[in-house]
Amino acid sequence: MLAMARISRPPGFDMTYRPKKVVFGPTWGTRLPATIYFGVASLVLAAVLVAPRFPQDSWLFRQVVMGDYHRVVSSMSCAIFLFVSGLASFLRQQMSGVIVHPDGIETREVLTMGVPRIKKYQWAQIDRVGIPMASEAMRKGPVDQGAGKMTKIRLDLWDGSRLFLPDVAKTSELSVMIERIALARAIPIEGGSGMLDELGNPFGDGEDEVPAEA
Repeated sequence: MLAMARISRPPGFDMTYRPKKVVFGPTWGTRLPATIYFGVASLVLAAVLVAPRFPQDSWLFRQVVMGDYHRVVSSMSCAIFLFVSGLASFLRQQMSGVIVHPDGIETREVLTMGVPRIKKYQWAQIDRVGIPMASEAMRKGPVDQGAGKMTKIRLDLWDGSRLFLPDVAKTSELSVMIERIALARAIPIEGGSGMLDELGNPFGDGEDEVPAEA
Protein backbone atom coordinates (compact mmCIF):
# COMPACT_ATOMS: atom_id res chain seq x y z
CA MET A 1 0.00 0.00 0.00
CA LEU A 2 1.34 3.46 -0.91
CA ALA A 3 2.20 5.67 2.06
CA MET A 4 0.38 9.02 2.15
CA ALA A 5 1.41 12.10 4.09
CA ARG A 6 -1.12 13.30 6.65
CA ILE A 7 -2.87 16.48 5.54
CA SER A 8 -2.91 17.90 9.08
CA ARG A 9 0.90 17.99 9.28
CA PRO A 10 3.10 20.82 8.04
CA PRO A 11 5.20 19.86 4.98
CA GLY A 12 8.33 18.00 5.97
CA PHE A 13 7.27 17.58 9.61
CA ASP A 14 7.75 13.80 9.34
CA MET A 15 11.50 14.33 8.98
CA THR A 16 11.95 16.20 12.28
CA TYR A 17 12.76 12.99 14.14
CA ARG A 18 14.45 9.99 12.53
CA PRO A 19 15.38 7.26 15.00
CA LYS A 20 18.39 5.08 14.43
CA LYS A 21 17.91 1.45 13.48
CA VAL A 22 17.40 -0.57 16.66
CA VAL A 23 16.78 -4.32 16.93
CA PHE A 24 14.63 -5.64 19.78
CA GLY A 25 15.07 -9.39 20.21
CA PRO A 26 12.55 -11.91 21.55
CA THR A 27 11.96 -12.56 25.23
CA TRP A 28 13.98 -15.16 27.09
CA GLY A 29 10.90 -17.34 27.46
CA THR A 30 10.46 -17.37 23.69
CA ARG A 31 14.11 -18.24 23.09
CA LEU A 32 14.33 -20.89 25.82
CA PRO A 33 12.92 -23.96 23.93
CA ALA A 34 15.20 -23.42 20.92
CA THR A 35 18.16 -22.75 23.22
CA ILE A 36 17.58 -25.97 25.15
CA TYR A 37 17.17 -27.94 21.93
CA PHE A 38 20.43 -26.55 20.54
CA GLY A 39 22.22 -27.25 23.83
CA VAL A 40 21.07 -30.88 23.91
CA ALA A 41 22.01 -31.35 20.25
CA SER A 42 25.47 -29.93 20.95
CA LEU A 43 25.96 -32.30 23.87
CA VAL A 44 24.92 -35.29 21.75
CA LEU A 45 27.36 -34.36 18.99
CA ALA A 46 30.15 -33.83 21.51
CA ALA A 47 29.47 -37.25 23.07
CA VAL A 48 29.59 -38.98 19.69
CA LEU A 49 32.85 -37.24 18.81
CA VAL A 50 34.63 -38.22 22.03
CA ALA A 51 33.15 -41.74 22.29
CA PRO A 52 36.00 -43.44 20.30
CA ARG A 53 38.53 -42.06 22.81
CA PHE A 54 36.81 -43.72 25.76
CA PRO A 55 37.83 -47.19 27.06
CA GLN A 56 36.25 -50.06 25.16
CA ASP A 57 34.44 -51.30 28.25
CA SER A 58 32.81 -47.90 28.92
CA TRP A 59 29.07 -47.35 28.38
CA LEU A 60 29.58 -44.52 25.87
CA PHE A 61 31.98 -46.56 23.71
CA ARG A 62 29.64 -49.55 23.63
CA GLN A 63 26.56 -47.46 22.76
CA VAL A 64 28.19 -45.33 20.07
CA VAL A 65 31.09 -47.18 18.51
CA MET A 66 30.12 -50.83 18.99
CA GLY A 67 26.42 -50.09 18.55
CA ASP A 68 27.03 -48.64 15.06
CA TYR A 69 27.87 -52.11 13.73
CA HIS A 70 24.17 -53.01 13.97
CA ARG A 71 22.67 -49.68 12.87
CA VAL A 72 21.54 -48.64 9.40
CA VAL A 73 22.30 -44.98 10.16
CA SER A 74 25.46 -44.24 12.14
CA SER A 75 25.50 -42.30 15.40
CA MET A 76 27.61 -39.60 13.78
CA SER A 77 25.04 -39.02 11.02
CA CYS A 78 22.22 -38.76 13.54
CA ALA A 79 24.25 -36.43 15.76
CA ILE A 80 25.13 -34.13 12.85
CA PHE A 81 21.50 -34.02 11.69
CA LEU A 82 20.35 -33.22 15.24
CA PHE A 83 23.00 -30.51 15.63
CA VAL A 84 22.17 -28.82 12.31
CA SER A 85 18.47 -28.92 13.13
CA GLY A 86 19.09 -27.42 16.58
CA LEU A 87 21.35 -24.72 15.17
CA ALA A 88 18.77 -23.77 12.53
CA SER A 89 16.03 -23.57 15.16
CA PHE A 90 18.24 -21.44 17.41
CA LEU A 91 19.22 -19.00 14.65
CA ARG A 92 15.66 -18.77 13.33
CA GLN A 93 14.35 -17.90 16.79
CA GLN A 94 17.03 -15.25 17.28
CA MET A 95 15.86 -13.47 14.15
CA SER A 96 12.36 -12.87 15.52
CA GLY A 97 11.43 -9.62 17.22
CA VAL A 98 10.94 -5.99 16.22
CA ILE A 99 13.24 -3.71 14.22
CA VAL A 100 12.74 0.04 14.34
CA HIS A 101 14.01 1.80 11.20
CA PRO A 102 14.34 5.55 10.53
CA ASP A 103 11.45 5.31 8.05
CA GLY A 104 9.29 2.60 9.60
CA ILE A 105 8.97 -0.52 11.69
CA GLU A 106 9.45 -4.21 10.92
CA THR A 107 8.13 -7.24 12.81
CA ARG A 108 9.54 -10.74 12.53
CA GLU A 109 7.78 -13.80 13.92
CA VAL A 110 8.31 -17.55 13.65
CA LEU A 111 5.06 -19.35 12.84
CA THR A 112 4.13 -23.03 13.14
CA MET A 113 6.65 -25.40 11.53
CA GLY A 114 9.30 -22.69 11.74
CA VAL A 115 7.96 -20.56 8.90
CA PRO A 116 9.09 -16.91 9.35
CA ARG A 117 6.69 -14.00 8.83
CA ILE A 118 8.01 -10.49 8.20
CA LYS A 119 5.87 -7.35 8.08
CA LYS A 120 7.13 -3.86 7.21
CA TYR A 121 5.28 -0.56 7.60
CA GLN A 122 6.29 3.04 7.09
CA TRP A 123 5.48 5.56 9.82
CA ALA A 124 3.12 7.37 7.42
CA GLN A 125 1.01 4.20 7.24
CA ILE A 126 0.36 4.23 11.01
CA ASP A 127 -2.80 6.13 12.04
CA ARG A 128 -2.60 5.63 15.82
CA VAL A 129 -0.45 3.78 18.36
CA GLY A 130 -1.52 2.08 21.57
CA ILE A 131 1.20 1.90 24.21
CA PRO A 132 0.86 -0.01 27.51
CA MET A 133 2.31 1.59 30.62
CA ALA A 134 5.82 0.42 31.44
CA SER A 135 6.19 -1.76 34.52
CA GLU A 136 8.64 0.77 36.05
CA ALA A 137 6.04 3.56 35.77
CA MET A 138 3.24 1.35 37.14
CA ARG A 139 5.21 0.75 40.34
CA LYS A 140 5.77 4.48 40.92
CA GLY A 141 2.26 5.86 40.69
CA PRO A 142 -1.40 5.47 39.70
CA VAL A 143 -2.00 3.46 36.56
CA ASP A 144 -3.63 5.21 33.60
CA GLN A 145 -6.76 3.27 32.67
CA GLY A 146 -5.97 3.26 28.94
CA ALA A 147 -2.37 2.16 29.31
CA GLY A 148 -3.06 -0.17 32.23
CA LYS A 149 -5.45 -2.36 30.26
CA MET A 150 -3.11 -2.87 27.33
CA THR A 151 -0.53 -5.65 27.39
CA LYS A 152 0.94 -5.28 23.89
CA ILE A 153 2.00 -2.36 21.73
CA ARG A 154 -0.67 -1.80 19.10
CA LEU A 155 -0.40 -0.07 15.73
CA ASP A 156 -3.61 1.09 14.04
CA LEU A 157 -2.95 1.23 10.29
CA TRP A 158 -4.44 3.48 7.64
CA ASP A 159 -6.34 0.60 6.03
CA GLY A 160 -8.32 0.05 9.24
CA SER A 161 -6.39 -3.04 10.39
CA ARG A 162 -4.48 -3.42 13.64
CA LEU A 163 -1.06 -4.85 14.28
CA PHE A 164 0.05 -6.06 17.70
CA LEU A 165 3.82 -6.12 18.04
CA PRO A 166 5.34 -9.41 19.25
CA ASP A 167 6.76 -9.61 22.75
CA VAL A 168 10.39 -8.50 23.01
CA ALA A 169 12.98 -8.64 25.78
CA LYS A 170 13.10 -4.84 26.26
CA THR A 171 9.43 -3.92 26.00
CA SER A 172 9.82 -0.70 28.01
CA GLU A 173 12.56 0.62 25.73
CA LEU A 174 10.52 -0.23 22.63
CA SER A 175 7.44 1.49 24.07
CA VAL A 176 9.40 4.66 24.84
CA MET A 177 10.96 4.72 21.37
CA ILE A 178 7.62 4.32 19.59
CA GLU A 179 6.08 6.93 21.87
CA ARG A 180 8.83 9.40 20.99
CA ILE A 181 8.38 8.74 17.29
CA ALA A 182 4.61 9.18 17.57
CA LEU A 183 5.05 12.50 19.37
CA ALA A 184 7.50 13.77 16.79
CA ARG A 185 5.31 12.70 13.85
CA ALA A 186 1.99 13.83 15.34
CA ILE A 187 0.63 10.27 15.45
CA PRO A 188 -2.20 10.03 18.04
CA ILE A 189 -1.27 7.98 21.12
CA GLU A 190 -3.59 5.83 23.19
CA GLY A 191 -2.26 5.13 26.67
CA GLY A 192 1.43 5.84 27.14
CA SER A 193 4.54 4.31 28.69
CA GLY A 194 4.68 6.86 31.53
CA MET A 195 8.45 7.06 31.08
CA LEU A 196 8.92 10.19 28.96
CA ASP A 197 8.74 12.59 31.92
CA GLU A 198 12.01 11.13 33.18
CA LEU A 199 13.68 11.11 29.78
CA GLY A 200 13.27 14.80 28.95
CA ASN A 201 12.47 16.24 25.54
CA PRO A 202 11.56 13.45 23.07
CA PHE A 203 12.83 15.55 20.18
CA GLY A 204 16.31 16.02 21.64
CA ASP A 205 16.61 19.65 20.43
CA GLY A 206 16.54 21.54 23.69
CA GLU A 207 12.87 22.54 23.52
CA ASP A 208 10.27 21.90 26.18
CA GLU A 209 9.03 18.37 26.54
CA VAL A 210 5.92 17.49 24.54
CA PRO A 211 3.37 15.55 26.66
CA ALA A 212 1.89 12.31 25.32
CA GLU A 213 -1.75 12.26 24.38
CA ALA A 214 -4.04 10.22 26.61
